[in-house]
Amino acid sequence: MSKSSIDFRVYAFFCTFAAMKKLYISLSMAFAALTTANAQDQILAASQEIDTTASYNVAAFPIDTIDTEDKYTRIILFENHTWEFLELPRPQIEDEDFSDEWNTDKVHAWKGLSLDSIPDEIDLLLADSIHPYCAPLTGVVRSPYKWRKRRPHRGADLSLKVGTPIRAAFDGKVRVAMKTKQTGGYGNLIVIRHANGLETYYGHLSEHLVKENDLVRAGEVIGLGGNTGRSTGPHLHFETRFMGQAFDPERIFNFQTGELRDSIFTFKKHYLSIYSHYGMSDSESIEANKRKLHVIRSGDTLGALARKYGTTVNNICKLNGFSSKKTLRVGQQIIVR
Repeated sequence: MSKSSIDFRVYAFFCTFAAMKKLYISLSMAFAALTTANAQDQILAASQEIDTTASYNVAAFPIDTIDTEDKYTRIILFENHTWEFLELPRPQIEDEDFSDEWNTDKVHAWKGLSLDSIPDEIDLLLADSIHPYCAPLTGVVRSPYKWRKRRPHRGADLSLKVGTPIRAAFDGKVRVAMKTKQTGGYGNLIVIRHANGLETYYGHLSEHLVKENDLVRAGEVIGLGGNTGRSTGPHLHFETRFMGQAFDPERIFNFQTGELRDSIFTFKKHYLSIYSHYGMSDSESIEANKRKLHVIRSGDTLGALARKYGTTVNNICKLNGFSSKKTLRVGQQIIVR
């Protein structure tokens, strides 16, 4: 949208709304401290920090806006030859561990981390009144988190038209913004680290709209959908990772509605199995972690594999989603138990 096409009256209203929202957040944080001995003083100090009389020149008609080097700061020009700064909400990143294993030249962080270093279970805050969220894209998941053909597919694929806006899932900082030649199958890729402990991946983009180390807000357009890298058609490949390890993104988002499954996500280590999916019970997910793979060799048959691994042909077929007439290819990996 060009600046000349902005409805300035709506924009002026937004200025006032932004000031009131800032006041509301500050006072809410102060009231949360009511149990402390100096709660009354904290509330008074918080209210004095906000200029509640600021009019943002609403009486004067805005005629233009000017961007600054800081994308969260704008300048509003008014018809009476005055101007004011407009401070937009900034991402809230306060976690002291946020920079652990930070690098911008490798796709995956925490490379080589032992699974023993990952907690068995931990609660991660996804969203609240201060920390917003946004589904990167809404629609039907055409290819979920699962073993696919000869390799694990560690994300969710959603179809789109080339050029569709892709949005940041949570507030965060861009760790990676790489082109196809650097990422291989991911194509043009953006990786964002979030204060809640997660990293989100956005693959096969046609264009980056952010760069490494940029702060981004949940819902901010970070790139445009595309068909780059190892892709059979335009789609978004979206991954969620904790300490570098992928798990099913559908545990976080209902992509059809764009809603979070819950505002707090309880991560469990057994979710890291490629066979552990949203909708499974804990016992089913734990059992999925015990699955055994077999690489097909010349002369292998389903009957022989069933006898070798103490199972049945029907069970092998069910685990792999094929029929007993399936032709086994040398080098193919199948689940045998």
